[in-house]
Amino acid sequence: MPSSPKFFHAQHRTSPSPRRSTVLILAGCLLIGFSGFIFGLVAILGPGISPKRCSNAEPRTVRVVWERGAGGGNANGIDGDPKRHKIMGFVGIQTGFGSVGRRRSLRQTWMPSDRQGLQRLEEATGLAFRFVIGKTNDKSKMSELKKEVAEYDDFLLLDIEEEYSKLPYKTIAFFKAAYALFDSDFYVKADDDIYLRPDRLSLLLAKDRSHSQTYIGCMKKGPVFTDPKLKWYEPLSYLLGREYFFHAYGPIYALSADVVASLIALRNNSFRMFSNEDVTIGAWMLAMNVNHENNQALCEPDCTQTSIAVWDIPKCSGLCNPEKKLLELHQKESCSGSPTLASDD
Repeated sequence: MPSSPKFFHAQHRTSPSPRRSTVLILAGCLLIGFSGFIFGLVAILGPGISPKRCSNAEPRTVRVVWERGAGGGNANGIDGDPKRHKIMGFVGIQTGFGSVGRRRSLRQTWMPSDRQGLQRLEEATGLAFRFVIGKTNDKSKMSELKKEVAEYDDFLLLDIEEEYSKLPYKTIAFFKAAYALFDSDFYVKADDDIYLRPDRLSLLLAKDRSHSQTYIGCMKKGPVFTDPKLKWYEPLSYLLGREYFFHAYGPIYALSADVVASLIALRNNSFRMFSNEDVTIGAWMLAMNVNHENNQALCEPDCTQTSIAVWDIPKCSGLCNPEKKLLELHQKESCSGSPTLASDD
């Protein structure tokens, strides 16, 4: 009497018949052959499949800046160690979308308006200069900026929203981007409404210093702004007390490479952000073991034999009416009498 499939299966486990063995061998051969076909097909199609998988993977690029400028070309911050341009000091001139006139005046005074001029200035002083700006959703403004970038090639573009209320975030983004692009002894934050002597700034940064972590600026102290109607109102004033701590005026200050490296190593939100950028940086400097170097030549109200940066302290946070005042100052021999400055022609 023939066995049922179930009974036959049970018998197979204990004592397989010759006929049964033959069937299993044939089935195994077919399975092996089919598997070989599948593996062969994958091997043939694999090269065409892999790129598709790679294209769906997360990009490795951690680009936070697109930089164009003399002596550097385009440089992107990517996973790994980008090629960093070696200089003594990198000066980032903070600017905005409403500052086209200021940039025009600067290019007619102490900052060269062409790539060759920027290169000559860098060779003479050891300093590289770029306008630093973020981005905006306004397509018209971005279009105009692209035209200006193409014409002058003197920008460092940050991947951050350009807003006055976000200046502390822009400042730290600037230091991170500058450090990734330039191997510099000092990183200088400057505003686009001051008159600067690059030759004297170069001499200041070139001095021998015993402290590797240095914070250079025109230092100040003063009452904390608690009135919401004031421009420099500080919502976190209750944490600061009545008077600000010793810190540099915002229009220009410099951080040594070691200080910037420490800032970059911080995790996001490790340090508190205050409303004002200069106060924020000053608070961080207090938390770090830095040497505060006070230099009043960085905040002169007029050009002198020793002035490095000139602006209308304390009336304005830079030059009052900078577009006009920059041109007026440049006509003075006490301001423009330097072989490293841009000529009028």
